[in-house]
Amino acid sequence: MTSPDETERTTGSPTGDRQPATREELQAVVEEKTAQAAAAEEGPIVNAAPARERAAAKKAPAKKAAAKKAPAKKATAAEATAKKAGARKTARKAAGGRGTAGPQGDAVAEQGGTASPVVAPAPIAEPGSPTGAPADQPEPPSPDPAEPSTPQAPDEDGGTPPTGSAAAGRPEVAAATGPGGQEPAEEGPAVEGAAQHDAPAEVGEEQLRAVVDGSSHAPHSVLGAHPARDGWVVRTLRPDAVSATVVDEDGARYDAARVHDGGIFAAHLPQQPGDYRIEVGYGDGRGGTDTFVVDDPYRWLPTVGELDQHLIREGRHERLWEVLGAHVRRYDTPRGEVAGVSFAVWAPNAQGVRVTGDFDYWEARAYPLRSLGSSGVWEVFIPGVAVGTKYRYHVLGRDGVWRHKSDPLAFQTEVPPLNASVVTESRHEWQDDAWLAERARGGWHERPMSVYEVHAGSWRQGLSYRQLADELVDYVVEHGFTHIEFMPLAEHPFGGSWGYQVTSYYAPTARFGSPDDLRYMVDRAHQAGIGVIVDWVPAHFPKDDWALARFDGTPLYEHADPRRGEQLDWGTYVFDFGRSEVRNFLVANALYWCKEFHVDGIRVDAVASMLYLDYSRDEWAPNVHGGRENLEAMAFLQEMNATVYREVPGVVTIAEESTAWPGVTRPTHLGGLGFGFKWNMGWMHDSLGYMTKEPVHRSYHHGQMTFSMIYAYSENYVLPISHDEVVYGKGSLLRKMPGDRWQQLANLRAYLAYMWAHPGKQLLFMGSEFAQDAEWAESRSLDWWHLDDPAHRGVLQLVTDLNARYRENAALWSQDVDPEGFQWIDANDASGNVLSFLRLGRSGDAAAPALACVANFSGAPHEGYRIGLPRAGRWREVLNTDAEGYGGSGVGNMGGIEAVEQPWHGQPCSATLAAPPLGTVWFVHE
Repeated sequence: MTSPDETERTTGSPTGDRQPATREELQAVVEEKTAQAAAAEEGPIVNAAPARERAAAKKAPAKKAAAKKAPAKKATAAEATAKKAGARKTARKAAGGRGTAGPQGDAVAEQGGTASPVVAPAPIAEPGSPTGAPADQPEPPSPDPAEPSTPQAPDEDGGTPPTGSAAAGRPEVAAATGPGGQEPAEEGPAVEGAAQHDAPAEVGEEQLRAVVDGSSHAPHSVLGAHPARDGWVVRTLRPDAVSATVVDEDGARYDAARVHDGGIFAAHLPQQPGDYRIEVGYGDGRGGTDTFVVDDPYRWLPTVGELDQHLIREGRHERLWEVLGAHVRRYDTPRGEVAGVSFAVWAPNAQGVRVTGDFDYWEARAYPLRSLGSSGVWEVFIPGVAVGTKYRYHVLGRDGVWRHKSDPLAFQTEVPPLNASVVTESRHEWQDDAWLAERARGGWHERPMSVYEVHAGSWRQGLSYRQLADELVDYVVEHGFTHIEFMPLAEHPFGGSWGYQVTSYYAPTARFGSPDDLRYMVDRAHQAGIGVIVDWVPAHFPKDDWALARFDGTPLYEHADPRRGEQLDWGTYVFDFGRSEVRNFLVANALYWCKEFHVDGIRVDAVASMLYLDYSRDEWAPNVHGGRENLEAMAFLQEMNATVYREVPGVVTIAEESTAWPGVTRPTHLGGLGFGFKWNMGWMHDSLGYMTKEPVHRSYHHGQMTFSMIYAYSENYVLPISHDEVVYGKGSLLRKMPGDRWQQLANLRAYLAYMWAHPGKQLLFMGSEFAQDAEWAESRSLDWWHLDDPAHRGVLQLVTDLNARYRENAALWSQDVDPEGFQWIDANDASGNVLSFLRLGRSGDAAAPALACVANFSGAPHEGYRIGLPRAGRWREVLNTDAEGYGGSGVGNMGGIEAVEQPWHGQPCSATLAAPPLGTVWFVHE
């Protein structure tokens, strides 16, 4: 159904009476409306005309009250006009027509804002950009006011942020109506070119108290500059100040009187103040006064545009991080550039929101945010706030309780256990264009992927992102992996969760450095030819009261029904996947990591817990059809995958899904979930179960090694030996193997070579590549001292050679998802504990010769073992896990075998070979 505002936007647009179908059409509509508004104003919306020009053009009302002036160096309005008239004459001519006559002036006056905006606008940006067109202010609900916080002094001496991104575009004027039906701020006679209006009511005590208490939905309708009956009034909120003076654009000074004990001062001016400042005095504790000249946050228009608000309401803002959160913005004004930070947060059920931080001594009294109506967004721009400033929100819930919250879209945080959000601005210059262009070719199903899984905090403890950029990337390159997969890097308070209980989805953990440090690490990996995958946790989040939980006093991000909204096993909340804004938060987060940090893949954790309503629950609520499938979670995963694949060419998504849910990697347009790959948990469980058996017992479990090929092509699989297999008492990969130490190492080598030859991409958790003996723990580094042992160095060399042979032989990866790429030689030699099979490249591909794999999992060699082969001639032995260089016994085939035209195993040719004990050999036809 089309809403009235949508109808208004589309009627008479370039798209006719229908909704814009593409980004280009939507942009054309926005541009047309902008042009119409500009024509109505008879000029662009820019900073207000000079104060004296405006004063001269005004119709003087009867008995105009004289403005109160500061004692020193203060001229009357008439004297100031006379002194500046000559100097400003040329400027006035150039600036003529800047009033707000017509519909624009009516709208501004009705909303309680200044008749002429005082912020120079930026161009209208593409849909989904934070610089979109502004939105009208709907009337907010009527909340109950809360008690004010304990008074303390704010910090008025904000620093100047470093240069960076441009400011957002045309912000919106402030709303005129506050909580409880607050009346608009004082209005007065129209200024030059402005429409005439009835004299407005005065701002009442209730409105002032709501601003001070923080319960006002529209503090900008009270604070800032507003028309009044006798000119203009400027109100400013400065708790604990002893004096305040308004300095208008022309330098004229007007003393402000305290009108509320909570720190609201008001000054009456004979004309619009233009680009004004506030001179604030605070007692210095010695009987004197410290004075600061500051900008007024409440003279600025909203930084969240109309289009952005519409997309947020619809849950379709794919670049949400460019609108919400804390953004450094810079505006050109007649007095020069103004730099500061805009804060915007989604809290639709809040009665009031304040932002506090280093800039106000954490007192949460000076900066209430305004509500942007039905979008649920609260926003304010605070000049002078700098990069590196710590902040958080105070949110007044519907229940009347103030909650202290970190920013859900914080881009940087303090180092845990501290949890304040931090203002940041990226200055990293990417150098990975060549990698991104190559990645965009896509087709990772037909490209080599050998993934090294890493926990950044324990690979080598104490390393920062920048140190990992050198040491980890060099290590991965040296040993031949194609990708690094990081366990979650989003901020999390408890290190023992390994990152899987996230509190700040848009902030890389500060344990290892800044967001730009992480960008540097990814950039460095790309320049070295290594892809980067990150684990992502959209299934659940922790209950920390300072984070997402009950954010505005209601179940906002989490589902309200505890049968769906809580994960009892983990003590966490579950996202409400049926709420469009929550889905938007998560989908945009996936895009954020891909676009802002150039990650090449997203591995989605705990997908099964999302898909089943009865997952690990005794009590559960069925779906609308009476089933146990979570239909909302299905829709979310489909939307996430479709959006990521559309917006970021070459990125892959991977599901950790441990059940037989069908169509996990089927495209969304065919009804699947749309993932690129799925972890093959069945293969992992079965093959490790087989390997833990003594060789003498393995013949009775032979089917565990062959069963995976029954379903190998039902999905696009990754073969995972992940962190989950080497913790919680499961033992290391080495300790899973039976026998003495030599047999354990031999079993491990044979298993790894079998894994690398099996259809599917492979993933190996850190430490397993050199056969770490101890179980992994996040609290300590890997046992690198193992590399002093030749046997463990041999395993590392084997993994290096496996990766090299894997990359060289396209038969091992070019048809991973095609049954034509695999053929059993003999799947039935259970008594000999032998598996033999062929990996085949595409027909006619000379670069992908057939590869034969023979894995002997018995404790004795098989001499003269005959296998069928598709071609006669020499088959070169390209890998043997029993080679002495790897720590093996040296049983081999003298570099190769000769196949003769003797049919065997259904093949036209065959050859005899020596299958080493607890060993795997690969042969390639020459």
